[in-house]
Amino acid sequence: MYPSNNQKGLIKFIILIIIGILVLSYFSIDIRGIVESEQSQSNFQYVWGWVVFVWAEYLGEPVRYFWDEIFLGIIWSAFTENMERIKQGQPNDLERGAPQGAVPQPQ
Repeated sequence: MYPSNNQKGLIKFIILIIIGILVLSYFSIDIRGIVESEQSQSNFQYVWGWVVFVWAEYLGEPVRYFWDEIFLGIIWSAFTENMERIKQGQPNDLERGAPQGAVPQPQ
């Protein structure tokens, strides 16, 4: 059995991370020292403050609207209803809306 493309991509990503860490080690760059330094912490806090601001002021409400009203309200409910119909052996929305003879019926 061969690994899928997703597994190959994950393996390549892990190998790239390992190579990156080895390169940083070769040049004596201390990742922990960089991340834990006072300057880095200050920069992370500054960026995180902007992320929170952008979410609260611009992105939060539209994303919640999309999630609640469009994804859950329309897409997910239609998906679950069609899955229930298929489970019960009834035609789904695609089969019901297609012209007669256009969608082959299961035997």
